[in-house]
Amino acid sequence: MSTLDSITTGAQVGALLPLLTAIVQRPAWSAEVKKAVAVVLALVAGVVTVAASGGWAQFQHGTLTFATLTAVLAASQTTYDLLWKPSKVAPVIEAVTSPQPAGQAE
Repeated sequence: MSTLDSITTGAQVGALLPLLTAIVQRPAWSAEVKKAVAVVLALVAGVVTVAASGGWAQFQHGTLTFATLTAVLAASQTTYDLLWKPSKVAPVIEAVTSPQPAGQAE
């Protein structure tokens, strides 16, 4: 796998990651907690992407691993800020998948 392939794959995963992150996040969480959760999930997704792309031996190539992790993180943060948040898709997913507090059930 080349560095360009690693970056491309990482960017593709990162572009969709905010939708999965929205399932885990809760509207009541602070911005700092939400950001920490998003970064941790991006790093986990990056590790899974590296392993899926080239197997566990791929981790011997530090540049490819770093490029993939960086691409996932950058793409996830960028697409969230520029696409998923303004379009209200991620916030709606977050609200729909969050448990309702007692007394607010429909």
